[in-house]
Parts: sequence; structure tokens; C-alpha cells
Amino acid sequence: MEKRVTFSNYWLAGLFIAPQLFLVFTFFYWPTGQALYWSLTLEPPFGGGNQFVGLQNFMAVFGDAHYWDSVIRSLVFALGTTAISVGFATVLALFADRGLFGHSIFKFAYFLPYAVPAAAVGLAFRFTFTPDAGIFGAVNHIIPGLWDPSRNGGQALFMIMLGQAWKMAGYNFVFLLAGLQSVPRSMIEAAAMDGAGVFRRMRDMQMPMITPTFFFLFVINITDSFVDSFGMIDVMTRGGPSRATELMVYKIYLDGFEAKDYSLAAAQSMLLMLLIMVMTIFQFRYVERRVHYN
Repeated sequence: MEKRVTFSNYWLAGLFIAPQLFLVFTFFYWPTGQALYWSLTLEPPFGGGNQFVGLQNFMAVFGDAHYWDSVIRSLVFALGTTAISVGFATVLALFADRGLFGHSIFKFAYFLPYAVPAAAVGLAFRFTFTPDAGIFGAVNHIIPGLWDPSRNGGQALFMIMLGQAWKMAGYNFVFLLAGLQSVPRSMIEAAAMDGAGVFRRMRDMQMPMITPTFFFLFVINITDSFVDSFGMIDVMTRGGPSRATELMVYKIYLDGFEAKDYSLAAAQSMLLMLLIMVMTIFQFRYVERRVHYN
């Protein structure tokens, strides 16, 4: 019979979970409730009382063509960033798992980018990818105008994607390496004795056995791409050129803090939260079917 821990006094159990409940209520439920209230009212920019307007703010958001453009850009950014970051981290983890010379130093170095704030990453990539200095300056000297993210929206979006992917690669690397090291070495050695090469073992044995780790990282990376890209965008492009890097999270900032339309920004924040929830449910409902836990 399975033994379970029980509390004879409910106040003791409540005392243990009270700090977590306080943090969740303070930093999630209370701000969410405030945003929902503002999204249903007309909030004056300098105070003075709210006016209930129902779904008028949401209708205004749905009628804004720039908002739908930001949704599409956010989806492209999230999927592209996740693919680049997880793919790059997989390569690093596979090589680190081989235990080659100096692998301990590389393990530490690979994780460092995740500890760097997004604004600092944006500043570093802004100078690295500047069109008039460094390697890109040399390329533009040979082919003028080939690389200029200040004018080319596609290049600007790709630059931000690389910055976000570089930042998350260290986080993904840790989980992927842990997943690879959980694969029984006896199976790897048996496959090697049967004549399977390094790449064959990676493709047919190691990669399929860490699909739960891949699934977890896809969910985390897509969610993070929607909410953690603000600092990088603000430092690198400020939504430009011509709104090419104006993602959903940055449009909320522009409408709320620049245009002082708090109600419209609140409605967009609720839609962003809803989109993240729908994408997460979709991943658990359909993508997880391809994940094998045994």
C-alpha cells in the first residue's frame, strides 16, 4: 500500500504553502486582474476615473492592421528563435557529451550567455552587427548596402532572432546535456560494438531518447520569445525600421507608455497571455503525441 504524508493540522499545511500563494497572487493574479479591469474600461492617461466600455478596447485592437502584423512577426520570431537556439544547443550538447579534452571548461562557457541580461545582449549584438564596422563593414565595403539592418526590416528581425537564440542557447544546452547523460552508456557501447558510427548513434539512439527534453524546451523557448524580447528590441531597433521588429510585447509598450493608451495596452496584454496559453495547450495536445517517455 502506498504511504502518503498527511497533516493532522490544516493550519500547518497552509503555513507551508502560504509564501508561494502570496507570491503567485502578488505577481500574477493581482496584475492580471488589474490588466483585465483596465482592458474593459477607458483609463485616462493622467487619472481622473475610469469609464466602463466593455469590449470596445478589444474591438479597437482587432481593427488595427499594425496589431495583426505584430502577431505574425511575433510568431515568426518565436518559432525561428526556438529552432535556431535549440538546434545550436543540441550540437553543443552532443559534442560536450563526448567528453573531449577541455569539456568542463566549455560546459561552463556555454551557459554564460543565459546569465547576461537581454538589454546587454542587445547592446553587444547592436555593435557586432553594425553595418559600418567590423566584418559587416568589410562586407559592405565590397558590396555596398548588402547588410544594413537600420533600413532592411528582414535583416533587423533576423539580427534580433540571433541575439535571442544566443541568449537562450546556454539554458537549452544544460537541459540537453543532462538528457544525453541520462542515456544508458551500455546501450551506446553496445551500438558501437555492433558497428554503429558516432553520427548513427546520435541520430538513431540519443536524439529519440531525449524527445521529452526537446518538448520541454520548445514550450519554454516559445513562451520566453514572446515575453523576454522587449529589452533586446528596445536597445537594438526600438521596433524599427518601419515597424519591422515591432513584436507584440513591444507594441504593448509603445501604446501604453509612449502613446499613454493604458486601456488599449491592457487589452493587448490580455490577448498576448491568451495566445501564449493557446500555443502551450496546442503543444501539449498535439506535439506531445510524438514524445516518447519510455
